[in-house]
Amino acid sequence: MSKSSENMVPEASTWQNFKRLLGYTKPYKAGFIIAIVGMLGYAAVDTLFFSQLQPLIDDGLTDANPNFMKWAPFFVIACFLVRGICHFLGNYCLAWVGNHVVSDIRQSLFEHIMSMPVAFHDKESTGTLISKLTFDTEQILQATSKAMLTLVQQGAFVCGLLAVMFYKSWQLSVIFILITPIIAVIVTVVSRRFRTVSKSIQNAMGEVTSAAEQTFNGHKVVVTFDGQQREFERFSKINKHNRQQRMKMVATKSVSVPLIQIIASFALAFVLYVANLESMKASLTPGVFITVITCMMMLLRPLKLLTTVNSDFQKGMAACVSIFAVFDQKTENDTGTKPLLRAQGDIEFSDVSFFYKNKDELALKNISFNVKNGETLAFVGRSGSGKSTASSLLLRFYDASSGKVLIDGEDITSYQLKDLRKQFAYVSQQVVLFNDTLANNIAYGKPDATEEEILAAAKSAHVLEFAEKMSEGLATNIGDNGALLSGGQRQRVAIARALLCDAPFLILDEATSALDTESERHIQDALQTLQQNRTCIVIAHRLSTIESADNIIVMEDGEIIEQGNHQALLDKDGSYAQLHRFQFGP
Repeated sequence: MSKSSENMVPEASTWQNFKRLLGYTKPYKAGFIIAIVGMLGYAAVDTLFFSQLQPLIDDGLTDANPNFMKWAPFFVIACFLVRGICHFLGNYCLAWVGNHVVSDIRQSLFEHIMSMPVAFHDKESTGTLISKLTFDTEQILQATSKAMLTLVQQGAFVCGLLAVMFYKSWQLSVIFILITPIIAVIVTVVSRRFRTVSKSIQNAMGEVTSAAEQTFNGHKVVVTFDGQQREFERFSKINKHNRQQRMKMVATKSVSVPLIQIIASFALAFVLYVANLESMKASLTPGVFITVITCMMMLLRPLKLLTTVNSDFQKGMAACVSIFAVFDQKTENDTGTKPLLRAQGDIEFSDVSFFYKNKDELALKNISFNVKNGETLAFVGRSGSGKSTASSLLLRFYDASSGKVLIDGEDITSYQLKDLRKQFAYVSQQVVLFNDTLANNIAYGKPDATEEEILAAAKSAHVLEFAEKMSEGLATNIGDNGALLSGGQRQRVAIARALLCDAPFLILDEATSALDTESERHIQDALQTLQQNRTCIVIAHRLSTIESADNIIVMEDGEIIEQGNHQALLDKDGSYAQLHRFQFGP
C-alpha cells in the first residue's frame, strides 16, 4: 500500500478491523451460526471424551461399576459420529461463509476502485491494486476460514480441557494456570510482530506484481534495448525482499511455538512433582491423576495451533487494513443533479485554471474560448502544454481549480456525471481495447447496438478491410488490448467505437497518430462524415489533420498564445506558422 493511502485515515485497532470484517457476514448469518455450533460441538465432544477418563479408570477398569464398560463401546461410537457431523458442519459452513465474504469484498473493492477519481489511479500503480484484489483478499479468506476455525474450535477445546482439569483437581490445575499470563504476553508480542511483518509482505507482493506487470507490458521495449539482464536484476531484488519478509514471518512463528510449549512443559513437570507429594497422594485417585495429566498433555497441541494460526489471523487483519484503507477513500464526487439527455453542442471555457495535486505550477492558466454546435476546435502545441488537460476537464476526469467549464451555457458540475460523459465519444492516442471480439470492442460504448449498426461503423472506419481477412471476421477475438492488431488497426477500431456512439461531442486526442498515409486518408474521410453536426475537439501534432478546423488554439505552458483558423494563423506568421514551416517546409 502506498504511503499516501496509509496517511488518509488513522489506523484502526485489530478488534475494530475484525468487527468491521464480521459486518460482511451478516447476509450469511445462518451459515455462520451453524459453523459456530459445529465447531463448539466438535470441541464439546472431545472435552466430554476426556472427562470420562477418570470414571473409565476408577470405575470401569476396577469393576466398581460394571455397567460403565458395557455402555462404553456405544458411547465411543456415538461420540465419534456426533464429532464427525460437527466437523463437517463447522468446516463446510465456515468455508461457505468465508468464500462468500471474500467474494463480496473482492467485488466491492473492484467496484470501489473503478469508482475512484482519475487522480487516484494516477498515483496508485496498477500492480499494487491488483495485489490488493488478489493477494490481500486471499489473506482475508485465511482469516475468515482457517484462522476462525482454529480460534473457535481449539479455543473452545482449551476452555473445555481446563474446565475438566479444575473439576477433577483444582489444586493441580491452578499450577498450569499460572503460566497463562506469560503465554498471553508472548502471544501479544508475537501478534504485533506478525502484523508488522504481514504489512511488509503485502507491500512486497504489490512490488512483485507491479514490477512483473510493468516488465511484461514493456516486453518489446525491454528486448529491443537489451534490458533483460537489468530487469532480471531489478526483479531479483524485489523477489529477494519478498522472500526476506516471508522468512521473518516463519522465524517468528518457529520461535513462538516451541517457546510456549517449553513454558507449558515446566508447568507440567511441576504438576508431576506436586502430585508426588505425600499430602496430594491421599486425595488423588489414579483416574483423576491420569485425567489431569492427559488434559495437560492435550493442551500442548491446541496451544501450538492457536499460536501458529495467530500468524494467519494477523495476516488477514493486515490485509483488512490495506483493503479498508481503499474503501475509506472517497469515490468520485458526483455533485451534478441535472439530467442531460442530449446536449445541443456548445462548449465554453471561462477563465479556467487548473493544477494537478502535488504540483506547484498551473497546468492551465486562465483559459477562455467558445465552440459552437457543429464547429471543430483544434489544440496544437508542445507536449505538456495543457492540450489533453483541457479535454480531461470536459469529461470531468478532473475539476477546474478556478473558472467554469460550460456546456450549453450550464456549468458541467451541475450535470449528472453519467449523463455528461454519455455526450462524448473519445478517441485517445493510447487506444484501449479489451480481450474480446472485434464486434464487442466496437460496441463497447453502445452495448445494445444491432449487428447492422456495428457493421456500418466498422465499414465507415475501414475496419472491415482487415476484419474480413481474419478467420472469424468481426467475431474474431483480438487478444489482450488488441495484441493481434497493428497500431493503425487498433486505432481504427477505436474510431469505429466512437462512430457507433453517435455522441454530440467528439474528442480526438492524436487519433490518427498511429496510422499510415493510406489509413489516415481513409480515416479522415470517415471523420469528416462523423464531424458533421457535431462539436469536435481535436488534439494534434500533425497540422495536416486540422487544417479544416473552424478554430485552432496554439498552447504553450498552459496558456493560449494564438487563436484563429488555419489561414489566419499562417498570415499572422507566429508560432503556428513556424510549426507549419517545420512540418511542411517553407
